[in-house]
Amino acid sequence: MTIANATDTTTATSSSSSGSGKLGLFALTAVVVGSMIGSGVFSLPQNMAAGAAPLAIIIGWLISGVGILALAFVYLSLSRRKPALDAGPYAYAKAGFGPFIGFNSAWGYWLSAWIGNVSYAVVMFSALSYFFPPFGEGNTWQAIVGASAVLWLVHALILSGVQTAALVNLITTIAKIAPLVLFVVLAVVAFKVDVFTLDFTGASNLELGSILNQVRSTMLVTLWVFIGVEGASVVSGRAERRSDVGFATMVGFFVALVLYALISLVSLGVMTQPELAALKNPSMAGVLEYIVGPWGAILVNVTLVVSVLGAFLSWNLLAAEVPHVAGRDGTMPRFLAGENKRGAPATSLWVTNGLVQVFLIVALFANSTYTALFYIASTAILVPYVFSGAYAAKLAITGEGYRTGESRTRDLIAGLVATAYGVWLVYAAGPTYLFMAAMLYAPGIIFYVIARRENGQKSFNGLEAVLAVGLVLAGLAAAYLIWNGSISPL
Repeated sequence: MTIANATDTTTATSSSSSGSGKLGLFALTAVVVGSMIGSGVFSLPQNMAAGAAPLAIIIGWLISGVGILALAFVYLSLSRRKPALDAGPYAYAKAGFGPFIGFNSAWGYWLSAWIGNVSYAVVMFSALSYFFPPFGEGNTWQAIVGASAVLWLVHALILSGVQTAALVNLITTIAKIAPLVLFVVLAVVAFKVDVFTLDFTGASNLELGSILNQVRSTMLVTLWVFIGVEGASVVSGRAERRSDVGFATMVGFFVALVLYALISLVSLGVMTQPELAALKNPSMAGVLEYIVGPWGAILVNVTLVVSVLGAFLSWNLLAAEVPHVAGRDGTMPRFLAGENKRGAPATSLWVTNGLVQVFLIVALFANSTYTALFYIASTAILVPYVFSGAYAAKLAITGEGYRTGESRTRDLIAGLVATAYGVWLVYAAGPTYLFMAAMLYAPGIIFYVIARRENGQKSFNGLEAVLAVGLVLAGLAAAYLIWNGSISPL
């Protein structure tokens, strides 16, 4: 993920940015592509094959392609209809459905961002274990110590106001895209049709279950790698032209979709589904090693470390900016809006990275893996995504923001499809991760009440009170299930 810091002192730049610090089309497109292509792509072969055979994976990509395309159209439409809303998904949810939904969208986006950072730290050191075996799956004590050191180094860099965004963008973009293209080319050359079609439906592997169950198993994986499609919308306040926001979103989506689908599908023509499912992550390293030998694994692991370092810095900025901006506009408590003398979002950064550190320690004692962490992060972001789609549909129905006689059909369909896709993902996530998400959402109510009282406003209306009680009960149920061992904490 590569994103412009919203502080006054750290601004992402590119060759297409103007002298005023505004982002042009190329820079906005880089934000979208960089936001989506992080660590997830390097683990796609194993993550997809772990629960599905080729047919279900193809179906999964088709569903996700349509769903995320609809979401991309949603952000294209909203960037045009509501150009004054600069904060992306949470601002849309707040404008469309009130402060409580808006708060939970901000809270969910923040949760997803910092839990995603935990997963980045884990997968980074899982990759380094290729060279230093004690790092294991990224969740040994040696790995957690190393990840903690990286976390607080990045924390110090952000607090110092160091302007590294442009350099990080250049390095990580080259480090990500070039090896991915090379991987696809080499895998296509090594592709064998008979390997790809062997047990095409997964019928001979009873552990995979039905086609529906297999497709469900791919959903949070595909969502995880597309998180960031809203990147241009998040930084829309820095765009030279509002019209570029939607176009950059669409271009970034198609680039990512093509790369993702090719990487996961061509791998199934190189190694069988059980072989891919047994690989350790980053599984792309295992596939390339199978094709060309040890140097392939070295290339992928080095590339992933460089890529994740850049993504870790960028998502650290984003994770801190969400509560910082929400604190300034009254959605979250005011103390989160605190800045240091260099304009960095110091208070929210300390809170955010403190939680990342806690979860790194939890990952050690719970023996949590990268996969479990990104499943939780993917589930947490469903609220802002669902309500973004619903808001676009609402505008298309009411006609708000449209010129007289202007067609609203495409935007209505996109909004409804994006909303339906989000609801389907809630079903696909399953009860374990929904309970985990509820447990993480429930404490946010305390912060919401504080923010409302600071602004002299009533905490809840009738419906909001019912939703809040339901969320607390779900969170308590999740805590009980963890306590009695029914579900794992991570």
